[in-house]
Amino acid sequence: MTNSWIIFQKLLVLFGFILIGSICYKKKWISDHSGTQISGLIVNIFNPALIISGVTGSKSNGDWNLVFLNLLLAVLMFLVLIGISPLFVRILGIEKKQRNIYSVMLIFSNLGFVGIPLIQELYGRGAIFYVALYTLVYNILFYTYGIYLFEKEKSDGHGNIKFQWKKMLNPGVIACLLSLVLFASQISVPSPVVSFFDYLGNAAIPLSMIMTGVSLAKMPLKEVFRDIKMYQFTFLKMLVIPIIAALLIRYVSVNPVLAGIMVLMFGMPNGSMPVMLAVDYGLDSSICSRGIVLTTILSLITLPIITCFV
Repeated sequence: MTNSWIIFQKLLVLFGFILIGSICYKKKWISDHSGTQISGLIVNIFNPALIISGVTGSKSNGDWNLVFLNLLLAVLMFLVLIGISPLFVRILGIEKKQRNIYSVMLIFSNLGFVGIPLIQELYGRGAIFYVALYTLVYNILFYTYGIYLFEKEKSDGHGNIKFQWKKMLNPGVIACLLSLVLFASQISVPSPVVSFFDYLGNAAIPLSMIMTGVSLAKMPLKEVFRDIKMYQFTFLKMLVIPIIAALLIRYVSVNPVLAGIMVLMFGMPNGSMPVMLAVDYGLDSSICSRGIVLTTILSLITLPIITCFV
């Protein structure tokens, strides 16, 4: 119950940033153009710095057994989500032409912008590195399997599927790989370098939540709250699946911190990457946008509940 209260309080802080972002957009202090630029800074500079700071500021002993186990759990989580996605969309009764979009929303959640601050609050700054491994697997799968699903959606199951392998080499993936190197070598990083990444990384969390608020301000909330299918999606994705995962992992001898991180990763709200990819492919991005808004708002209720099972 204590952890649930911690999560709830942290989410309230994050929602404060979201409110600021919404106000800034309505007041025209942030425009669509400047919002795109800020998002670029978050994705390419601040969030990678946050990932690296999780290692440079960590007092970890470099336990590779935990690293490999965490990486295995990350891969397992995504394999489970990919495996159940065909059944998931059928249970929800999703139209055939929208099934791939809903599958992408199920599989690729907001592990970084929401996951990192929550995990840091519960388990300390050193745990950010373990979340970084989830984001590493996320990036690899998103730019392969995620693109495959959108290509399939665009071609309606026909035509050649083209992978954009060069997109896998992005600042987020590079930061994850650099974190692995720093963790493996246990290099003593100079204090100014540690401070440099700390300052940059600290900017990622408020800015990312502010930009979520900007996205929310662009949408008519009536449209969001009237989407019954999205409520059903949220209930299964952010409550049923994480709770089942939490109950099952109790029967396996796993480090409690790694087990807790995995369960919370299952319960994260929708991420923004599917929206950007839907726009890029000329598909209906409003489904993904409604998913982001509703799941982010309802995470204020679902994540504290999930934490009770950790």
